[in-house]
Amino acid sequence: MSNAKEKNNKKVKTGSYLKEVLSGSMVTDKIVLKNLWYLLLLTLLGALYIGNRFHAEKVTRETARLTREIKDMRAESLTTSTELMYASKQSEVFRMVREKGLGLEELKTPPYRLVVDKK
Repeated sequence: MSNAKEKNNKKVKTGSYLKEVLSGSMVTDKIVLKNLWYLLLLTLLGALYIGNRFHAEKVTRETARLTREIKDMRAESLTTSTELMYASKQSEVFRMVREKGLGLEELKTPPYRLVVDKK
């Protein structure tokens, strides 16, 4: 009698297997539930991958922005340095003093050093 039940189960399983595949219950019940932890791991890894990509793009944009800012600051530094060198020339200092009317005169004799004896 048990042999007859096994044969019936095989026939039922063959027909029910095709029925389960077509209805989708096999996919949801057997495959998904059997591999649930694996699917959760894949989902977690996918989320980490997407988050890492967004973070990398953010860092790349920040690096590009800082590079542009450094270029601008370097150009501004060179401009300021050039203007300072031009403004600190003796002829320019004399012209600016004369224009502002400060009453300063250019030295005709070289400067000398005062030496004081400490007693």
